[in-house]
Amino acid sequence: MAPAAQRPARLAVDIGGTFTDLALWIGDRRFSAKVLTTSSAPEQGVLAGVEVILARAGVAPGDIGIIIHGTTLATNAIIERKGARTALVVTQGHRDAIEMAYEHRFEQYDIFMEKPAPLVPREWRFEVRERIDARGRLVEALDETAVAALMPVLERERIESVAIGFLHAYIDPAHEQRARDILAAALPRLAITLSGDVCPEMREYDRWSTACANAYVQPTMAGYLGRLDTLLRGRGLDAPLFMMTSGGGLTTLEIARRYPVRLVESGPAGGAILAAHLARECGFDRVLSFDMGGTTAKICLIEDGEPHHSRSFEVAREYRFLKGSGLPLRIPVIEMVEIGAGGGSIATVDAMGRIGVGPESAGSEPGPACYGRGGTHATVTDADLALGRIDASRFAGGTITLAPDASLAAIAARVATPLGLDRDQAAYGISEVVEENMANAARVHAVERGQELTGRTLIAFGGAAPLHAARMAEKLGIDRILVPTGAGVGSAVGFLLAPVAFELARSRFIRLDASFDPAALRVLLKELRDQAEDVVRRGAPSAPLTATITADMRYRGQGHELAVPIPADLAAEPDRARLAALFESQYAATFGRVIPGLEVETINWTLRLAAPGAAVAPCPAQPADRPAAPVGRTRLFDASELKFQDVPVYWRFDLAPGSVVRGPAVIAEDETSTVVTASFVARINPLGYIVLTKE
Repeated sequence: MAPAAQRPARLAVDIGGTFTDLALWIGDRRFSAKVLTTSSAPEQGVLAGVEVILARAGVAPGDIGIIIHGTTLATNAIIERKGARTALVVTQGHRDAIEMAYEHRFEQYDIFMEKPAPLVPREWRFEVRERIDARGRLVEALDETAVAALMPVLERERIESVAIGFLHAYIDPAHEQRARDILAAALPRLAITLSGDVCPEMREYDRWSTACANAYVQPTMAGYLGRLDTLLRGRGLDAPLFMMTSGGGLTTLEIARRYPVRLVESGPAGGAILAAHLARECGFDRVLSFDMGGTTAKICLIEDGEPHHSRSFEVAREYRFLKGSGLPLRIPVIEMVEIGAGGGSIATVDAMGRIGVGPESAGSEPGPACYGRGGTHATVTDADLALGRIDASRFAGGTITLAPDASLAAIAARVATPLGLDRDQAAYGISEVVEENMANAARVHAVERGQELTGRTLIAFGGAAPLHAARMAEKLGIDRILVPTGAGVGSAVGFLLAPVAFELARSRFIRLDASFDPAALRVLLKELRDQAEDVVRRGAPSAPLTATITADMRYRGQGHELAVPIPADLAAEPDRARLAALFESQYAATFGRVIPGLEVETINWTLRLAAPGAAVAPCPAQPADRPAAPVGRTRLFDASELKFQDVPVYWRFDLAPGSVVRGPAVIAEDETSTVVTASFVARINPLGYIVLTKE
């Protein structure tokens, strides 16, 4: 058998809340598949999907050279509180830090405000005496006897995982490492996470919250990844298995098992990578990425071919749209907003007679009513089917035959009858509410980042996004939409475009004054580079690597920082005057002024090391328009006329570059359909993508 690097096929698998999506590339040929997620044993859904796509492509397991995987398992374990029995060991006096959190009210006027409960209950949080100060100097030695005394308690409570978080471990993790060694020697079955390892940054609440989340999901993720790897190898797929991270890079199975918290947004990150690649390919400098699947919708802003990156993220928000109401994680992420608005989102009627959609989802078990698997709730997919947007016989590539009568019955029982509407009006109401929810989330996301949506291109992918993209664009005042090839499995396609990459951060308090030591900064950056390269080289042994460095900087005395990009030459030869000038330039761009005479200081340094991603070739010129030939007709509800119309249906893969489809119409394909409303004209561009423009 040929070495994996010489095998022609590449396989990507994305597990979502409703569907497991697969994409396979072999040379210039592209294949995709969509199967229902098996929530109780996700690896079984992966295997079922692999069998489908290998058969569809006519590819043997031994032809696969690389497998790339993203999953919502870590996220779901935190949201549903189905992780391991986890304990936290902290510096004496700080047992309640993860419960006190920031000590501010994220909902100022709600007297019944609910704060997110810690992942570790108070009775499983333990204190030991130790102290290293913020300069790395020993104040009090670790009480090893107290650490050893925890073992009977951990045994009695059947603790499966432990997070160790000492006060200044980001500057010197020696005490955390010694506590780990003591516990591991006596209880080798324990999974142990060190806060100074998973998040070596100041601010103990964020660091300990991240460490607790990592410990909470580590046994679940390690077990799942181990089972999946074994099952894949048992089916003859012995290619290297890489995991997609929330920061948009690929990492090894070993690192994923060590830092599973970095996988929490792996699926949505793949979608953002796809949208960024398409933006560069088509020359779109300002893009709104719109990824709508079966459970959630994800919205991301992309500027000049790059999504926004961050090192802060919240999971399991008590108030879905409210910043501060979730558990903070300090991990590399692609910035986006995620809302409970997918095909499986459940429609309800509240006490005031208003239609609500989501965030609860019917998922894959039982799924929307039209799946015929026992679901009785009316969902967005049921509404789309009732409005004529979905072909019941071709849904999910024909693997699921939908039942229109079941959709109509659920819509009537759950929405139409309570509101005194007919079923068509109720289905339209469900659709309008979910589209307005998504449009409003996009508006808020843009405003929070000081951006505008006007003049952007909407890139729509995911199984449900092309169904709703035109109507959402109308609401947002967007005049151009792009629906790529393989849109129904967009995140999985994004996995195949992602680079092998790893990001590390380290807290180092450095003043840009006479005490500035450029040699010490060079040593710190070299340590970060060496650690990141050790990870990246496991997946890209000989590829050229690119380092991206940022510094979190502020004026002395301020409580918040700006992330300032550091050029490569300045990182190689640090200069305090240039560093201060870079900060003040960004400060002026952000706040419109600088503060003269105030010292500048750095708090954190971040380095991202990446191998090259997929190459981007420029898009050829658009050919002359030519009318497309429909393959049939269907009844489609027209939102502008508020009635059904008889419209043409086009099969996407019959359309050649230059083909023109005037709305209203439906362009169908295996994993999704693109609804072209009356205000848009669709053209196939030279790369085979659907581009809708408002005319």
